Amino acid sequence: MTSLTSPRPKVPPLEGDPRPSARPSRAPRLARVAFGRHPIGMVFGAPYALFVTVLFAYPLGLAVWISFHRYFFAAPGVSVPRPYVGLANYEAVLADPAVRQAFLNILIFWVINVPLTVMLSLLLATALNAVIPFRAFFRTSFYVPYVTASVAMVGVWLFMFSSGGIVNNVLGPLAPRPSWLINQHWAMPSIAIYVTWKGLGFFILLYLAALQSVPKELYEAAKVDGASWWRTLRAVTIPGVRQVTTLVTLLAIITGAQLFTEPYLLTGGGGPNGKSTSPVLLIYQTGIEQNHPDFAAALGIILVIGVLLIGGAQWLVQRRQA
Repeated sequence: MTSLTSPRPKVPPLEGDPRPSARPSRAPRLARVAFGRHPIGMVFGAPYALFVTVLFAYPLGLAVWISFHRYFFAAPGVSVPRPYVGLANYEAVLADPAVRQAFLNILIFWVINVPLTVMLSLLLATALNAVIPFRAFFRTSFYVPYVTASVAMVGVWLFMFSSGGIVNNVLGPLAPRPSWLINQHWAMPSIAIYVTWKGLGFFILLYLAALQSVPKELYEAAKVDGASWWRTLRAVTIPGVRQVTTLVTLLAIITGAQLFTEPYLLTGGGGPNGKSTSPVLLIYQTGIEQNHPDFAAALGIILVIGVLLIGGAQWLVQRRQA
């Protein structure tokens, strides 16, 4: 008799048996986890990954290294000592009154630009989403300033807001003295309004795309209930485009954080008396013009951390509201 404890004889799998004859190897599974189900996608994504690494990741890492050393530019091939100084550059940045003024200027910019950008782009997108005469013409008109070169738009703005410009001629005695872009109280608000006007077309486009996903039945129900235009905007449109509003707000904040061209061209490099200097413009002035890249690098890292904190706080608020 065969013992009950004797091992069962191995039976070869029959033809067509779906059971595998051997345990699958872990190598294909690991490769699928690392490269996805379609590894060819890595090939197509590699150029962009290289682009990000070369133009963003490496400069950011180098900036972090420079910010902890006494660094200055030297002639090619010349070896100079660049000692480690710890947090000395960061202490110098935080103690500099020009840096505090630059961040105050950006705060003024945000207070004006961010609400204007969100409100105007939403209202104009809502109007352009309706059936109105010459709708295509108006959509194009709002988008043209965004795609036009900043230098050309700055020339138009200087022509309009100079001491003898169109705006001052229209306002007459109500025009500020000195004029807008050389007035320490009006220089930064003028830049904020210019940036709002120039970028409005892009944000209108974002809202127009978001409005297409708002169900038409909600608008019809609001109309049946006798809701006014303002009530419909508050109860239907604004909740329907909340995610895009978060995106628009974040992009407007980033725009202010990287402000450079506008104060450099409109106010002659941040004038008057630094009242329109932005942190990025100050980085350029101290790092390139004054040859203090260590100070500029520390300021840049503080600016990046600040923007990341603002973006993270906004993301947390959005998650709690969802």
